[in-house]
Formats: sequence, C-alpha cells, structure tokens
Amino acid sequence: MTSEQQVKTDNRPRPTTEQFRAFVREGWAPRSTELPARAEVAPYAAARREALSAAYPGERLVIPAGGLKVRSNDTDYVFRPHTAFAHLTGFGGDREPDAVLVLHPRSEADGGGHDAVLYFRPMAGRDTEEFFADARYGEFWVGARPTLADIEAEFGLVARHIDDLPDALAKDAGAVTLRVVRDADSDVAALVDQARTEAGVEVTEEITEADVALAAYLSHLRMTKDEWEIQQMRDAVAATKVGFEAVIADLRSAVERGRGERWVEGLFGLHARHQGNGVGYDSICAAGDHANTLHWIKNTGEINEGELLLLDAGVEVDSLYTADITRTLPVDGTFTDAQREIYDAVYAAQEAAMAAIRPGAKFSDIHAAAIRVIAQHVHAWGLLPEGIDVEASLDTETGQYHRRWMVHGTSHHLGIDVHDCALATREEYMDAELVPGMVLTVEPGLYFKADDLLAPERFRGQAVRIEDDVVVTETGYENLSAGMPRRAEDVEAWIAQVQGR
Repeated sequence: MTSEQQVKTDNRPRPTTEQFRAFVREGWAPRSTELPARAEVAPYAAARREALSAAYPGERLVIPAGGLKVRSNDTDYVFRPHTAFAHLTGFGGDREPDAVLVLHPRSEADGGGHDAVLYFRPMAGRDTEEFFADARYGEFWVGARPTLADIEAEFGLVARHIDDLPDALAKDAGAVTLRVVRDADSDVAALVDQARTEAGVEVTEEITEADVALAAYLSHLRMTKDEWEIQQMRDAVAATKVGFEAVIADLRSAVERGRGERWVEGLFGLHARHQGNGVGYDSICAAGDHANTLHWIKNTGEINEGELLLLDAGVEVDSLYTADITRTLPVDGTFTDAQREIYDAVYAAQEAAMAAIRPGAKFSDIHAAAIRVIAQHVHAWGLLPEGIDVEASLDTETGQYHRRWMVHGTSHHLGIDVHDCALATREEYMDAELVPGMVLTVEPGLYFKADDLLAPERFRGQAVRIEDDVVVTETGYENLSAGMPRRAEDVEAWIAQVQGR
C-alpha cells in the first residue's frame, strides 16, 4: 500500500551515518503502557458488522480505509477514511491511512458468522528506521501511532500488522468468495485480484460487479441511523449553529473588509475546525446573485448592504458525521418586501415538506409536497406559460415549468457523507418508505437570476434556500436544527439578538 508520493524521487536530505542513527535511538523516556478506554462507538460498529456478516455468509469481505492522496508533489491532503470503513469500524478523524478491515468467515462448525480483523501499520519501536527516517509512518514525521493492543482495546477489533494482509487474503481464496470495496483503495483491490488470480479465479465482469454490489449494500446499510449516530448528528448541528452565529455576529466586517464571501467562509471554517473535525463540505457563502448559482463555492464576491447572504454550511464532528444547514440572511438584518415575499414562499414549501415526513410515507413525498407549493407560488406570480396551471406544470411528462426557479430536489440522506447512501438504488432511496432513524435534509429554494427576463424585476438577483436536518421518528420527525430560526421574522430577531441590537 503506497501513495503516489512514494513513487516519486525522494530528494530530502537526512543524516545517514551509523553514529547518528544510534544517537537518535537513545535518550527517550519510556512510553506509557496504559491502553485507551473502549470507544463509545465500538458496540454500535460491531452491530453494523454483524448486519454485514448476516448478509454475506461464508464470504471474505475486504473494506479498505484508503490511502493518503497527494495534493502536490510530496504534500498530501489531510486523510479521511473511506465512509464504509469509518461506519464499520467507528474510526473518525484522520485514522488510519492504509488500514484494511477484513471480515473472515467462520466455518459452520465454529458457529458461522465472521471474525473482524483490522490490518494496519502499528507504531514502530524507536530502534527502527521507521521511527526517524520514514516520512509516511515515522513518529518524527507524523506523530505517535497506535499499537496493535491500542486498537484492540479501543475498538474491540482483532488487530494485525498490515504486512500480514496478503497471506490473509490468499488463504482459501479459491474456496472462499472474496469481495472488496474497490473504490476505497486501488492498491488493495489489486491485491485482492492477485489473490483471486493466483487461486485460479478469473477476475470477470461478474466478479467486479459483485464488488460493486458490496459497496452498494454498505451504502444502503447507513440509511437508518442508530442512536449513537443520531447523537453525532445532534452534535454536528449544535456545532454548526455556533458557526452560523459567529458569521451573523460579524456580518458588518464581511461588508466592510471586501471579499466578504471569503470572510464568511473563513470564519465559519474557523469554528468548524474548532468545534469539530472541520467543514463537512465546501461551504456555499453566496451573496446577492451568486446565490443563484446552486453550487457557488468560489466565495470570491463582495457582500453588500441590502443583499441576501445564502449560507449553506455544516460542521463535520470528529466522528465524521456532518450537518448540512442553509439559512438565507438579510445582510442588514431586515428583509425587503420583495425578499420577504420570496422567503415566505420558500418557508411555506418547507413547512409542507416537513408535514410529509412520517413513517410509511415515501421519501419522494417530501419533494412532492414542497414542489407543489413552489409551483403554486410561481403560478400566482404569473410566471408559468399562458394556459399552464399548477397541475399542468406538475405533470412530469409535459410540464415542470416551475423547475426553472427550483431545479434541485428537496431532500437527501445525511450522515457520514453529506449526500449519504448515494449508491443505494432508486427503489432503496427515492421510492423507499421512511422509517424511524433516517436522517434527511429538507431544503426547498427559489432562485431568480439577475438576467432572468421571465422573473419579476423585483425578484431578479435574489435567491432563498432554507435547509434543515431532520430525523424520522416513530410519530413523525424531529427537526435537529430547530434551534436555528427559520421564519422570516424569527430570522430578523435572531440576527438582532446575536448582534446585540
């Protein structure tokens, strides 16, 4: 397992004399032998692995964390483990590059099921070359790493050295079906294919499709969150509120300093990094007409008095679960009449979408409820073509005119990934019934580009989106972000309160 950087020429100077190497090994205080406490997530991750085990009896399942990715030359991006790996192990933050989780099948005589083993590179002793000279793993370069015993104590997994992985994959490879999450780590996928080939198993399209099916199953497995995950989402939302209120408190600086969108992005990012692991996705800090570009992440513009600031941002907590919240804020604290007219329409659409959330309803019902309200407002404003009423516009075969002003969907699943469970099929996603434990966004919007001659002049250059994170409950839903005001008058009062006015 090597990253791109390791195939490049290493021209960094290092002392190489035997005398120096001996000197480096000496004079260190003893390491602590205290093992970490069992992580709170450990039993929940174990239950997820049990569900996976039950779905794939008798098969060897390989889920890599992934490796470091090069940003430029010998500089890597901050590591983030593959989502499936993080979900099944409980690892958060930047743990552990190049690790691989393998579920080894047990025989029926041994009770069936699987043994979960984590293969990774543990911390080396100070008497090794790795300690000082290895820029990828060496303690001098990247800090102390966990030992095998540390991982076993913290996560309840059997831990083995990564060097043992090839033999572990090759064991009974011809008799035991191997599956791997291919997109997580191409080197590990190649190692699995090598084990297959050496065992006389041709790597056919059918086999690679089976690997894809494993990844899709793991994506769908995240669709219903356990109680630990829901608490992580609550924590992510609470951290996100801190970031939003920091932006609100400093809106004046964003106006006065110039490049205000960058100021907002940096300020939210500061609090995201302080409150959690960082931002869960690139923040959209869009003022004025920029908010009409749905994926505006350049954040290079000015913020001016009288404009709306659309802030779509979320904090990813250390466990890697992220919030995803949007508030549209009047920069000077008060909506104009035209801005409020748009805002109230979006709020009404969001309320209708929220009311559609309950166990047994379809995921697609959320969007259907919101988009109907959007179509009704667009029709009332006289924006639909002549002879087209609300029902005609809602017709998915011959209508959809209202989508000019709200092109995106209203909801998506949320969790470790901001667009979670993305590999689930349409039947498992759009057409699926809502069940308790699903965490969703609800985010209607209206967007009137400055050069849209079909939009009322008073609306041009204005955009509004309101987005909240909800969890489906036994009786309906809980709005996790209810503490962040949504109604227009409440948003104005929130701004005044945060700014001390």
